[in-house]
Amino acid sequence: MIPTLTAPAQWRQVDLLSDLHLGPDTPGTFARLEKHLAQTPADAVLLLGDVFEVWVGDDSRHQPFEASCVAMLKRASQRLGLFFMHGNRDFLVDTDMLADCGMTALPDPTLLSAFGERWLLVHGDAQCLSDTAYQLFRNQVRSPQWQAELLAQPLAARQALARQMREGSRAAQAAQLQASDLDADVCRALLDEAGAKTMIHGHTHRPGEHDIGHGMKRIVLSDWDLDATPPRGDVIRLSAAGLQRIPL
Repeated sequence: MIPTLTAPAQWRQVDLLSDLHLGPDTPGTFARLEKHLAQTPADAVLLLGDVFEVWVGDDSRHQPFEASCVAMLKRASQRLGLFFMHGNRDFLVDTDMLADCGMTALPDPTLLSAFGERWLLVHGDAQCLSDTAYQLFRNQVRSPQWQAELLAQPLAARQALARQMREGSRAAQAAQLQASDLDADVCRALLDEAGAKTMIHGHTHRPGEHDIGHGMKRIVLSDWDLDATPPRGDVIRLSAAGLQRIPL
């Protein structure tokens, strides 16, 4: 059964965002997220994966950049509901990090019931079935044994491994994102199971809206890069008035 997040009666607006890829080399994105979390009129912000460019374990949360992220998210959680769904970059975020930030974990997928509507929320990578190499990799790194073996290594070793993987695969990852997309049959099956007509996700970095048949659609969040030229990013805001895409 797909878990459900039911919006409390007092919620009037909910913000959805994903693929921020926060890191020490994206100060503009960090600053824009900090501003958004401080100023949004939303009652809750749902982060749908890849909030961080890389996450090598919760013991990294005390490092300088990661600690600044913890502080920012903790401040936000004191004024609004803050929810976190794992992505393909930050699937090792665990209970210590969530607790320090005041964030509530969102399973992937989650059904959001709010304002008289039902939206199915996913990160998006699990539905990219045509990328068979990635799916094999995903199954490996999501296994408890693989994660336990990785987390048993010293933090410095994990950080070095993450740097090596990023430097060696950025071009391949960019091509992978452009080549792969969510499988329509899988999306419709999930929507049927959830009793919903609209899926909202990130991951592909291709914001838009897609009719997937049978009266169903999927809506894609943008990635964020406020350090790029031109900068990019958006927020999807849900309310009783419906769905609104807010560019940054």
